[in-house]
Amino acid sequence: MTTDDGRRVVITGLGAISCLGTGVDAHWDGLLAGGGTPSEVPLPHLNMRTKRMYLVDRARIPAEPARYAGVELGSSPRLAVAAAEQALVDAGLDGEARAALPVVLGVELGNADMQEIRRSAGDPVWTTQTPAVAVVGARIGSRAALTSVGNACSASGYALTIASDMIRAGEATTVLAGGAEGITRAGLAAFNRLGAADPVRCRPFDRDRAGTMFGDGSAMVVLESASHARERGATAYAELAGTAWSCDAYHPTAPDPSGEQIVRAMTEALADAGLSGSDVGCVIPHGTGTPLNDVVESQALRRMFGERVRELPLFSLKAMIGHTTGAAGAFACLTATLMLRHRRVPANTPVDQDPECAVWLPQEEAVPLGGPAVLVNTYAFGGNNTSLVVKAVDGEGVR
Repeated sequence: MTTDDGRRVVITGLGAISCLGTGVDAHWDGLLAGGGTPSEVPLPHLNMRTKRMYLVDRARIPAEPARYAGVELGSSPRLAVAAAEQALVDAGLDGEARAALPVVLGVELGNADMQEIRRSAGDPVWTTQTPAVAVVGARIGSRAALTSVGNACSASGYALTIASDMIRAGEATTVLAGGAEGITRAGLAAFNRLGAADPVRCRPFDRDRAGTMFGDGSAMVVLESASHARERGATAYAELAGTAWSCDAYHPTAPDPSGEQIVRAMTEALADAGLSGSDVGCVIPHGTGTPLNDVVESQALRRMFGERVRELPLFSLKAMIGHTTGAAGAFACLTATLMLRHRRVPANTPVDQDPECAVWLPQEEAVPLGGPAVLVNTYAFGGNNTSLVVKAVDGEGVR
């Protein structure tokens, strides 16, 4: 971490659309109310065991943009555009500020739902797999760098670290970062075939968990150097104070049972932020609901925090909105920011907790946020791990 305000990275804009509704207020209120409920996926030919997701209300998915470069667009890029516009309005960015704005998005399956709908209707032609970042860039009028990250379920965690690095290196003063995912038959089928799709709901750390359950939506944040935010009179929600990556290099889909590399990512993210474990008031775990992942992460948290893990609240976000795959890290970062703003951790969705997952999941009611920082973990196939530290900002210009 550095004390140079030109390299400190603050969060000045937020945007979200998920099963909880549209906008960050709907997101926070939905978390306090206990989260969303899975529903049947509206795609044909779902010849599989698990056919449910935590879905954005289809009536709330914007109709525009309908096409890009001659290609019909599905839900993912349209959700991305909607959340991006919210974040930019929230940050007070328009006109030339948008033209100079780099965009970094984590998107795993992109425009796949439109492809599947067209093929199911008998159209034999595959169209271009349009990157959501290109659609967002065109829609906001950006003439800066556009970067799409595809590191599976940690994609937007990587996107946020790339965006932060751009600001710290002086390559940009402001970056739009986040993730978006729509629904896809291919994604559902893959997890069904792997035996990693829970037919009931997403229930991380539950003794009867049977895999994960997906959710769709988009989360976006505006990252900005602290000095630039101050110069233009912008207010900050929080600081993205530390980031780190690591890789298990162990297995294509399974985590390394030792948890060594996820401990490394958490350790290095806190070091990057100039903080210690005692500064963390909450952890938003990766916590997908797959049996091995939840145990390995629980054990890694115990190694990281020792006996304090018994009194350190975890917030199981995926139990509320499903596993939003490539967008999961962005949703977690946005949620951490709102926790710091409201100084509390919402109650978790009730679970019959697995004794092998010896972590604290407050379930009765919201609890106070007892530290200045929230630690976010995102993991992915291939052992791709990211950890982020979102920290409260002190003094004027805080909202």
